[in-house]
Amino acid sequence: MATTRTPDEIRQRHGSMFARRLITLVDERTKRARIVEECCAQGPVEWDAVNRLRAKGVLEHVEVQGTTLIMDTRLGEGEVRFGPSSGETGGQALKSVLVRDGKVETTWLGLAGASVGVGACLPQAEGVEKVEFLSDEEVGGSRAVKLRITTPEHRRVVIGIDDTDTKDEGATWVLGLKLAREMPHGVFLSHKIVQLNPHAPQKTTNCSSTAVSFAVFKQDIGKVIACARDFVAKHTLSDETCLAVYQGLEIPRRLVRFGADAKETILSIHDAEHAASENGVSLERITGSRGSIGAVAAIGCVDLGLYSAGLPEDFRRA
Repeated sequence: MATTRTPDEIRQRHGSMFARRLITLVDERTKRARIVEECCAQGPVEWDAVNRLRAKGVLEHVEVQGTTLIMDTRLGEGEVRFGPSSGETGGQALKSVLVRDGKVETTWLGLAGASVGVGACLPQAEGVEKVEFLSDEEVGGSRAVKLRITTPEHRRVVIGIDDTDTKDEGATWVLGLKLAREMPHGVFLSHKIVQLNPHAPQKTTNCSSTAVSFAVFKQDIGKVIACARDFVAKHTLSDETCLAVYQGLEIPRRLVRFGADAKETILSIHDAEHAASENGVSLERITGSRGSIGAVAAIGCVDLGLYSAGLPEDFRRA
């Protein structure tokens, strides 16, 4: 029979540990989830990433960004294979991710020293609502632990912004970052500066747009979009400002292609409107339409890492 604990009860038992925040995002359309785990140091994050990926379960991809571990998973349950890990070397695994009534239930396995990470540390993270031990609660040594963690279900909302400045003042990336930091709804996930074709005939200086993303409760998505619209309208300096909004974990390939093309070719407002309508992007015209090109391109590039900030020739030289 499962033993249910709160994060405070686990903190009282083991003392304050190192996990800072746990965010679970769900994409019903693709049957995928993304788990964002923030820690206070990079060492545990790197070790967890390698060990969880080795053990498989439902984990498909991991990425380490400083002290944050980003895990892409499928919904459901998977087979765990610890491989060379044993009672002496330890190991961790994410066995299942299930969604029930607006909550996400993740099931974790830990061996030996790694059992401390999932049995005592992770359950203390901000965002955890409930912890159910499906094994004995003792962790560390040569022990094995199995537990289920319940967190709220979030959706990812990505907002692309362009054409908010002039040749004399302002910067779109600054406005985007201010919006992200001041957003009263959801959790700020990422901010991207997206370099576009510097030969575009109508630009300010750097010809870059920006994208910000948030983890949002389903019922608050409309509030996030409305807040972004109002914020940008209040602070823009241009009469061609536009927002693009996308909901989901996986950016469609044709949208990624549009973002990549915007770095090398001259695209039109019609091209942006077509790419948006074909790929689930809603356009919000704030003061005009020209900014739609960079706003849609920013969403297409939001998950491309360093490529989003550069031009193709930067990587051909590398």
